[in-house]
Amino acid sequence: MGYNIITFDRFARWILIAAGVATLFLLVNRLSNVLLPFFVAWLLAYLLYPLVTFIQYRLKVKNRAASILLAILLVTTVIVGIAWLIIPPMIEQFQKLGTLTTQYLQQRTHIADFPTAISEWISENEHNIANFFQRDDVTDAIKSAMPQVVNFLNQTANIIISIIASMITLLYMFFILLDYETLSKGFIKMAPKKVRPFWQGIINDVEHELDNYVRGQSLVALCMGILFCIGFTIIDFPMAIGLGILIGIMDLVPYLHSLALIPTVFLAALKAADTGQNFWIILISALAVFAIVQVICDMIVTPKIMGKAMGLNPAILLLSLSVWGALFGFIGLIIALPLTTLIIAYYQRYVTKEAEISEKTQKIAE
Repeated sequence: MGYNIITFDRFARWILIAAGVATLFLLVNRLSNVLLPFFVAWLLAYLLYPLVTFIQYRLKVKNRAASILLAILLVTTVIVGIAWLIIPPMIEQFQKLGTLTTQYLQQRTHIADFPTAISEWISENEHNIANFFQRDDVTDAIKSAMPQVVNFLNQTANIIISIIASMITLLYMFFILLDYETLSKGFIKMAPKKVRPFWQGIINDVEHELDNYVRGQSLVALCMGILFCIGFTIIDFPMAIGLGILIGIMDLVPYLHSLALIPTVFLAALKAADTGQNFWIILISALAVFAIVQVICDMIVTPKIMGKAMGLNPAILLLSLSVWGALFGFIGLIIALPLTTLIIAYYQRYVTKEAEISEKTQKIAE
């Protein structure tokens, strides 16, 4: 039985690799704000690239820049259409909620004009209000709340900066798509020639796994969104189409659609207040739609679609999102899937040899 002898050169190489990885992690964490637009742009370019190539080669639009602009225009149109199906009905529901709340308060308090009543109350109690704000405990509470106000203003400024960064992201994405093939193949040339086959094999595995997973999960989310639209329409639930589309979009991250239960409860209460129907019957009907669609997806749709793809298990995906997100923040959420797939691909190809065995089996079958 042979043993691998750990020489000083091999040990030093391991130390250097570990130090390099640690330095890279620290550097990415330090420059996260600068690198974030680039990583987002690369992710968007990766998702948009198949559409760009379809427009360029299948629709015979020879100019790559024109193909990119057409792809962006098409995706923007789809996003605007989805927003039109979700946002106006949501605004309508909030307006209906305001109307119902006003009617309820008017019935309970017998006050016809709330703004006038509030203004009169302030005028009558102006002295008491001034004394209230001059109290020591109220002053201390305001002072303690000021850091929160400053924090809110900082967050608002960050949102404005993010909007500006999004324009930079679009520029990044455009230039990445212009030379996507060259850039994607150029990374391998950064490695020494001796280890290029090693990294090329891993990159091919990662690309294969990512393509299958993204394609499969997108199809599962589409099926789930359609089923929810049908189910909510059957029970005449408010915002049936918009809520179904929203759930489908949320399911691009597995099981994230469970958060849609919150607006579902709100819409059920709103329908009960508007129509006079029993709230629990409406809510139970909506929950029944959730249960039926979930069973159909888990028992039929997901196994049929994802069973053909070599994607990640949803539990592994959620764990990777948590781990990489904790390490690198929002950048970690973006790179979680490719990095996790990279680690698994390396493990299967060079530790368990599963990829090699699978390739030999496939060649024998052919």
